[in-house]
Amino acid sequence: MRDDPDVPDDVPVHFYFGAMSPYSWFAAERIERLLPEARWHGVFAGAVFKQNGRVSWGLTDRRAAGLADCEERAAEHGLGPIQWPDPWPTNDLLVARAMIYCMHAEDDRLLRSFGLAAMRLTFLEGADLGEAENVLEAGRRVDIDERELSAALQDQQIKDALRADTDAVVAAGVFGVPTVSVAGELFWGDDRLEQAAEAARQL
Repeated sequence: MRDDPDVPDDVPVHFYFGAMSPYSWFAAERIERLLPEARWHGVFAGAVFKQNGRVSWGLTDRRAAGLADCEERAAEHGLGPIQWPDPWPTNDLLVARAMIYCMHAEDDRLLRSFGLAAMRLTFLEGADLGEAENVLEAGRRVDIDERELSAALQDQQIKDALRADTDAVVAAGVFGVPTVSVAGELFWGDDRLEQAAEAARQL
């Protein structure tokens, strides 16, 4: 998807995250310290779940326990209190297209800044990223041209790129977010970030 002169194609560590996933947010806030070399990769989590025959826990009978767990973890990480969007979760298609737009940059710095802005907007301010205006607001906060981003959300090339990227993510074995891939070994979940960092140190 991206020709990156600064990061070789065989970079061994990848961080797959979804912008509406609270566990992705917890990992994103910590990964710079634990795995600064990781290449960030935003995913269309809803489509990844669908291709793997799964649904978000937020839509199941585990919702109440999951919300409580997230609030506890947020406090442990010094990130709370969470302000849940109403409703949550919603469709992450538009923010996934925005992340694909960011992934066309020369490196992943734009995606890192946009991804964090989007997740903070969601979980600290309760904004629904299913709404285009909130996706654009996340872009404004990291100085992305609003007209360019707005056009990208409806651009056919971006739509096609997102479909292809989703297929590639699933083919890589990713079935949920966050997932860290270390030389092809997958570590799923915020609670496995330290294990992924240890595996990366062994490379």
